Amino acid sequence: MTARKIKSRDFIIEVESSTPDTWFRIENLANMTINRAANEETADLTDFDSEGAYESWIMQRGASMALAGQELKDHLTGALQPGRARVEELAGETAVGYESLGRYRFRHPLNDEWRIWNATTSVGENGGATNDPSAWACTITKSGPSTTAAVA
Repeated sequence: MTARKIKSRDFIIEVESSTPDTWFRIENLANMTINRAANEETADLTDFDSEGAYESWIMQRGASMALAGQELKDHLTGALQPGRARVEELAGETAVGYESLGRYRFRHPLNDEWRIWNATTSVGENGGATNDPSAWACTITKSGPSTTAAVA
């Protein structure tokens, strides 16, 4: 075995369609960052017997994924690609409460299983400067524990 660095651009990130277990790749990504400490909560256990050293327990784990990419639409209809359209749907104005949850899965091609998150979706800024292609961004925030599934 030879240890090698891996490329971020090789990650595969998919969103589940409104049909269970049907997945759409999220297209035209230019940046992906996973924050495995997002929404982490700690309990301060420091007391006089700690002799000035901070003590704590992690009481809650969380994670999020920030995605950014370029805007791509059908030049005749203005339609988004399927994965991006589903992300927009999950972040829609009426997607609140239970309807705000969707499923995402991701992996690197070297992994033999998907990591799956139930998550909320927030679409961030989009646009660009005079000579930029239009860009978009979203944040996926894990809700509940991760699960895994074998790559078929």
